[in-house]
Amino acid sequence: MENLLLVDWSRAQFALTAMYHWLFVPLTLGLSFIVAIMETIYVKTGSQTWKRITKFWMTLFAINFAIGLATGIIMEFEFGTNWSNYSWIVGDIFGAPLAVEGIMAFFMESTFFAVMFFGWDKVSKKMHLLSTWLVAIGSNLSALWILVANGWMQHPVGMQFNVDTARFEMASFFDVLFNPNAYSKFLHAIGSGYVMAALFVVGISAWYLLKNKEVVKARKSMVVGATFGLITSIFLIFSGDESAHEVALNQPAKLAAMEGLYDGHSRAGIIAMGQLDPQKKIGDGKPEFLWSIEVPYALSVLGYHSMDAFVPGIEDLVLGNEQAGIESAQSKIEKGKIAIESLKRYKEAHKTGNSTEATEALSTFRANEQYFGYGYLKSPEDIIPPVALTFYSFHIMVGLGSWFLVLFFFVLYFAMTGKIENKKILLHSAIWSIPLGYLAGELGWVVAEVGRQPWAIQGMLPVGMASSQVSITAVQTTFWLFALIFTTLLIAEIRIMLKQIKLGMEEH
Repeated sequence: MENLLLVDWSRAQFALTAMYHWLFVPLTLGLSFIVAIMETIYVKTGSQTWKRITKFWMTLFAINFAIGLATGIIMEFEFGTNWSNYSWIVGDIFGAPLAVEGIMAFFMESTFFAVMFFGWDKVSKKMHLLSTWLVAIGSNLSALWILVANGWMQHPVGMQFNVDTARFEMASFFDVLFNPNAYSKFLHAIGSGYVMAALFVVGISAWYLLKNKEVVKARKSMVVGATFGLITSIFLIFSGDESAHEVALNQPAKLAAMEGLYDGHSRAGIIAMGQLDPQKKIGDGKPEFLWSIEVPYALSVLGYHSMDAFVPGIEDLVLGNEQAGIESAQSKIEKGKIAIESLKRYKEAHKTGNSTEATEALSTFRANEQYFGYGYLKSPEDIIPPVALTFYSFHIMVGLGSWFLVLFFFVLYFAMTGKIENKKILLHSAIWSIPLGYLAGELGWVVAEVGRQPWAIQGMLPVGMASSQVSITAVQTTFWLFALIFTTLLIAEIRIMLKQIKLGMEEH
C-alpha cells in the first residue's frame, strides 16, 4: 500500500512538472518560426514597421524561452530522483537522445539566442536573420530528440535485454532514432506548438484591433499568424492521422480507450460526440455509451487505413479473441511470471556454476521475454488505461483543433479583405482561443501519457516497477514546492508579457 502511494505521488509530481513545462515549450517552438518569418520579411523589404513587429514578438518569445528552461531541467532531474529504477534499467537507451539534445540542439539555440536578442545593430542583417532561424531550428531539434526518447517509451525498439545485468541495452541507435512512433509523435507535438503560437499571435493582435491600437502592425501580425496557423492546422490533421495509425499498431489499449471501444469489430466507427456509461464493466454486455454520434467506418480507416479492418476493443484485449488472433491479458501475465521466475533461476544457476540449469532457464526466459513486464501486473484489467479520462481528453482536443482551423480561415480571410476590424465577435473569439490552445495541447499529452498506462515502457516495464525507493514525505514535500515555484513562474511570465503587450509595439 505504501509503495502504491509512493508511485502515485511520484507520478503526480512528474505530471505536474510536465504539464507546466508544456505551457512554455509550444510557444517557443512556434513563435520562434513566426518571428523568423517576420524578420525575413523585414530583411527583404527593409521596412522599419516589420522590424518593430519582429522585435516586439521576439521580446515575448525571449520572456517565454527564459522561464521555460527551469521546468525542463527539473523534469530531467526527476528521472534520477523519482524514477531511478527506470533510469537504471533503460538509462543506456533513454539517455542517448537526451544527451544529443543537450550537446547539439540546446547549445545551438542558446548560443544563437544571444545573437538574436542582443545582436541588433551589432551584426549584419543577414547574420542576425541567420541567428533567428538557427534559434528556431535548434528549438525544434531539441523537441525532436526529447520526443525520440518519449516515442521509444511508447514503442520500444532497437534494444536487447541483458540477463546478467538485468538491463535493457541499445542494439541499434538508428532503430531508436528512426522509430516511426517517435516521428509521428514529434510531428504532431510540434504541430500543436505551431498552432498554439499562431493562436497567441492572432489573439494578441485581435486585442490591439479591439483597442484600436497598433492597427497596421496588428493587422500585419495577424496575417502572418493566421497564415501560419492555417497551414499548421492542416499539417496537424495529417500528423494526427499518422499518430493514430501508430497507436493502433503498437498501443491498441490506448486506441480502445481513446474511442471508448469495448467490443471490437470490423468497420468500426469513430465517436464524434458521446457520453460514456460510468457503470460500464468489462464483459457485462451493456452498451459503452449513454448516447453517441458515430462516424461510420472512420476508426478502421484512421487506425489501420482499411475500411474492413478489425479494431480490437477493451474486452478483446483483456479477455482475448481467438478469431482475431488476440491473446488474453491473463495468458500474457502468466507467461510474464514464467519469464520472471526463469530469470531468477538463471541468475541462481549462473552464480552456483550450474551451466545446464542456467542454459535451460535462459531458454525459457527468451521464449517468454516479450511478456516479461506483464508478470508484474496484478490482474488482466490492469492493461487498460483510465478510459473516461483518455476518451474525453482525446475528443475535446480534436474538437478544439477543428475550431482552430475554422478560426484561422475566417481571420485570414477578413484580414486580407480589410474587414477584420469590424468583426468584433471574431476578434473576441481569437482572444479567448489563446487559453483553449493551451488546453488542447495539455489534453494531447494526457492522451499520450495517461493512455499508455500502466506502462513506463510499453509492454515491458510497468510504472510501479520504475519508481525510486524514496520516502513519500520527500516526494510530497517537493510536489508542493514545485507547484509553488512553477505557479510563481507562470504568474511572473503572464505579468511580464501583459506589461510588454500593454506598452505596445513601439514602446516595448
